[in-house]
Amino acid sequence: MTENFDKYANAAERMLNFVETRTTDQAPEVFHVPVTNYLDAKRWEREKERIFKRVPLMLALTIELPEVNDYKAMDVMGMPVVITRAKDGKARAFLNVCKHRAAHLAPEGRGNCKAFACPYHGWTYANDGNLMGIAEASTFGDVDRSTLNMTELPCDEVAGMIFVILTPGLEIDARAWLGDMYEYFADLELEKWYFHKSKVMHGANWKVAYDGYLEGYHFQAAHTNTVATRSPSNRAIYEGHGPHILIGFPQNAITRLHDLPREDWGKQENNGYDFIRMLFPNFALFLAPEMCQFAQLFPGDAPDKNVTVMNYCFPKKPETEEGLKSLDEMCDFFFNVVEEEDYLLGLQVQNGLESGAMTHQVFGRNEPGNQFFHKWVDYYLDETGQTPAPVMKG
Repeated sequence: MTENFDKYANAAERMLNFVETRTTDQAPEVFHVPVTNYLDAKRWEREKERIFKRVPLMLALTIELPEVNDYKAMDVMGMPVVITRAKDGKARAFLNVCKHRAAHLAPEGRGNCKAFACPYHGWTYANDGNLMGIAEASTFGDVDRSTLNMTELPCDEVAGMIFVILTPGLEIDARAWLGDMYEYFADLELEKWYFHKSKVMHGANWKVAYDGYLEGYHFQAAHTNTVATRSPSNRAIYEGHGPHILIGFPQNAITRLHDLPREDWGKQENNGYDFIRMLFPNFALFLAPEMCQFAQLFPGDAPDKNVTVMNYCFPKKPETEEGLKSLDEMCDFFFNVVEEEDYLLGLQVQNGLESGAMTHQVFGRNEPGNQFFHKWVDYYLDETGQTPAPVMKG
């Protein structure tokens, strides 16, 4: 942990310098992204197939399935997925599909059960994916039951998070996938938090939406009375870790660090600066003193749409109904800020891209996170391409 505090302290020093010198991390040059990258249906399909169905996606927190027999069933880009925790305590993921006639097994949402009964013909499956029973098997005929187990998806649990690959048979190592970002998540001890709820938000092309998470250049204009009262516009540090990004946003109050010993600077997250922990291709986590909000972005049912799941967890669960209501109000406030000040703008951006007014979007030197992200998208779509530079620093 001491080593990590040193990393945080160095990041804090850079953020403080940017506020005092009125500058920010910068890429070597301006970067152009073709407008067609946001509009082309064939490219959008390739993004789903080569990125979203082949890399580990953070689909659940450990605290969403804390007990044996807990499950979480969800729709992921039209794919029915269920994550379970069977009696051995291991998290597993499956396509939520009966191998008889393809009905969904577990109802969408969270629950606790040892087995799933198909609502169509009553076949039953253990929550480890094995077929338990065929209704009136004596009349059904001979089948090889080993071929009728649920289709398992690669799944791995690390740092309080459960990762899934949406293609059966691929290898998964979530610790290796996180790389140097692992400690930035492990430090949070997310497995000890209380998961409160999630809410779904709809918006423009998934990259239009994700672009907004990757820079603070828009704070003053788009968040004048909300984010900008806490964090100055156009002041940020960026670190690339594999395809993932750690973004540091200084607060207006970061100069208070001058009143603290240098060895304490790394312990001041949310008390002078904030971090956004981002995992490629679609995950962004913001930690506040009293809560944690993380977004999961997925391509929608057309190139111009995304589905974003906003999730909210807290250090501990309140003991009263009033306390729970207070958490609801806090979640709704943060949700509304993102929806009304970011995603509505994103819909306008989508319309502007479709208007034919421009052929390229221009990302400035002061938007290195966006540049880095789009280079990684290009890398995954062209497997012979060059891996983007691992670290961005001003």
